[in-house]
Amino acid sequence: MPVWDDLVGQDRVQAQLAAAARDADALVTADAQGVQPLDATKSKMTHAWLFTGPPGAGRDTAARAFAAALQCVSPDRTLGGEPGCGFCDGCHTALVGTHADVEVVRTDLLSIGVKETRELVRRAQLSPAVGRWQVIVLEDADRLTEGAGNVLLKAVEEPAPRTVWLLCAPSLEDVLPTIRSRCRHLTLRTPPVDAVADVLVRRDGVEPAAAAFAARATQGHIDRARRLATDERARARRTAVLTVPLRVQDVGGCLKAAQELVDAAGEDAKELAEETDVKETEELKTALGGGQGSRMPRGTAGAMKELEDRQKRRRTRTQRDTLDLALSDLTGFYRDVLALQLGTTTALSNEDVRDALDRIARGSTPESTLRRMEAVLACREALDRNVAPLLAVEAMMMALRAG
Repeated sequence: MPVWDDLVGQDRVQAQLAAAARDADALVTADAQGVQPLDATKSKMTHAWLFTGPPGAGRDTAARAFAAALQCVSPDRTLGGEPGCGFCDGCHTALVGTHADVEVVRTDLLSIGVKETRELVRRAQLSPAVGRWQVIVLEDADRLTEGAGNVLLKAVEEPAPRTVWLLCAPSLEDVLPTIRSRCRHLTLRTPPVDAVADVLVRRDGVEPAAAAFAARATQGHIDRARRLATDERARARRTAVLTVPLRVQDVGGCLKAAQELVDAAGEDAKELAEETDVKETEELKTALGGGQGSRMPRGTAGAMKELEDRQKRRRTRTQRDTLDLALSDLTGFYRDVLALQLGTTTALSNEDVRDALDRIARGSTPESTLRRMEAVLACREALDRNVAPLLAVEAMMMALRAG
């Protein structure tokens, strides 16, 4: 199975990456044989790439697949085979995250700071240990602080030989102009609903009907579709969110709905914390020489405080990510309402709540529906600016009531 199989609905991007992988393979082969390499001006390969696209488009998947293709060591390449076979040791270890020369960086915090970025830059200066390239995949390039971005800029400006940076972000505007100007930019699109449903059936063993429902309800977002198709709690949360438009008829209903939405997100953050925080804390205590139930050695309070701060930031991000998913579902609901009001032939994402869609569509105008969608967008922007979640959601609920 080629490394590109999980890259759903991105034929143009796949073709560009495959061409770059071929040129990269030729460059390494020529270098190993001591022959004249390809003309750099004609090569499809470059040292820094920026993958952008809407949530669910598969930015991270594309970057990891490209990293695997760059590390491909299949003997078929010498016979004209394409890099990225998916079976060789280079492809397999790169895809599962164990390749010594592929560093995949993702964060469960709100931002990536200078300290972490400097460590990445230091690693990027090293020659490949076992593979053909040193590959750094930064899945959350949009979360770099300004200082971290400036640290990264130096490495992207003056790349080490055989080092490749693969940056992922929702849009160009989420990355510093100085960095994006030095990267080759690839834009991914939202995958077709049918293609997402096919992947769920073929790869995850989901029943066709459930796969079609999940793909349609999430508007082609692969990860959310998989979660919706396989997680009963995710389906229950979505059902609760889609009742919100019917519950904002009075101020009391608005405030109650807002509180429930924030509380549900808080519960998700708490569950994650219960799974990981205790384990992390005990591991750090053991590493510092404290041990379970024993007193911590002197001078370790700073390390424990740093871990507590990190766990707190992770809970905050988990809560905001859960709220953002709920707001995405709410946006999809009003999108369907607008489609009904305008009489378009666009397929509805939330056909399973058609009665609620019809009721809201009959009782409002397209103009009020657009204002409600803008209110949801304003709430998402407020959360990005660190507004208190309950305050932001309450303001949104009141705006939904006003229409």
